[in-house]
Amino acid sequence: MDSSLVISWWAALAGLAIAIILILRRLNPVYSLILGAIIGSLLGGANLVQTLDILIKGSQSVMGTVLRVLAAGMLAGVMMESGAADTLARAIVTKLGDRFAILSLALATMVITAVGVFIPVAVLIVAPIALEVGKKMHLSKLALLVALSGGGKAGNIISPNPNTIAAAKGFNLELSQVMIADFIPALFALLATVIIASLLKNKGTAILDADLENLTSDPKTKTFPSLKSSLVTPVLAIVLLLLNPIGSIFHISFLTKLNLDALYVLPIAAIAGALAMKQGNKIKDFAKSGIDRMTDVVLILIGAGTIGATITTSDLPAKIILLINMGHIPGVLLAPISGVLMAAASASTSTGVILATGSFSKAILGFGVTPLAAATMIHTGGIVIDQLPHGNYFHVTANAMHMNIKERSRAILYEALVGATAMIAATIMYGFLHL
Repeated sequence: MDSSLVISWWAALAGLAIAIILILRRLNPVYSLILGAIIGSLLGGANLVQTLDILIKGSQSVMGTVLRVLAAGMLAGVMMESGAADTLARAIVTKLGDRFAILSLALATMVITAVGVFIPVAVLIVAPIALEVGKKMHLSKLALLVALSGGGKAGNIISPNPNTIAAAKGFNLELSQVMIADFIPALFALLATVIIASLLKNKGTAILDADLENLTSDPKTKTFPSLKSSLVTPVLAIVLLLLNPIGSIFHISFLTKLNLDALYVLPIAAIAGALAMKQGNKIKDFAKSGIDRMTDVVLILIGAGTIGATITTSDLPAKIILLINMGHIPGVLLAPISGVLMAAASASTSTGVILATGSFSKAILGFGVTPLAAATMIHTGGIVIDQLPHGNYFHVTANAMHMNIKERSRAILYEALVGATAMIAATIMYGFLHL
């Protein structure tokens, strides 16, 4: 691509706006992003050949992330299809008991999301348990949904999943670095979830007997693996991912030279877990399930790469820096704000983080923000309002909890408060205190 080519800032912004409008109009997100990139490039002064070069450059820039996302699919497939995630959820709820019902449900969703299960799937897994517990303890559906969704958001930012991978690789970081940095903000989100859901336990509709019919996660009709064998995959993945950071902290040269990337770690942990659960003969099925779930994410990554390249080829990052400096606004706030806005536009944490890192990383780093701080703030910003009705998460969770659209919409504000708690914690810690 012509290195001297600079697209006009307004054209790049127009391309991004067009892509977002098309997504909101329910056009396929991948086509929306690519079309936005093409229009933005052409409006900005690029010719047809230069526009194609921009698109190719953008798609090539995300290939490292694509490979790691595909690797994460293997882990997600094993955890979801083997029954391991169900086992973990039920173990947590049983251990904490009815007295701590809201905490147990939030923590269960947090843990199974944190070990690589997609947040909509995590809610689907825990929802039947939540309905059973909620009926017994007289908890409202609204309180239960906030507990599950809030716990899922907390787990989502410390999980080896596509949005964490995108946040890390968008700033050339190791996956484990972002997972560790997000841990304290995740705890703040969990605390906020428990407090908010507890205040809502008598608000909203009650659980009816009809809600308990045909529960999809009934332990009487399905055989689940043991707790010990279910823990093999997540524990092995976490241990292997943390070897390099531990080596750096304690100056153990052998560990620092290992460089065990998520690309290797996640499939290895998944296969080891499947063997431990004596389900080695199902590895092909687990792999197929994982790759099926990751296909949409990979395609969106490619689309987001094209619009990201359009923006970074323009003078928009420089204009943003100038505008923020003129307004005497702390430049560090661009990171969480971009995460919030892009995730809200796409109603997806993964897509939001991918868009924010690809489009605004250059401008954010231009304010002197460290890559780790930028990744953490964008990532936590991405979980604030990603639950809007134009995304699938809103509808999947509504169906899981047997709620109508009006009832489900009531939870959006409370879920946003949970996400905002994590974002504010991350922004204070890494943006202003520089921890």
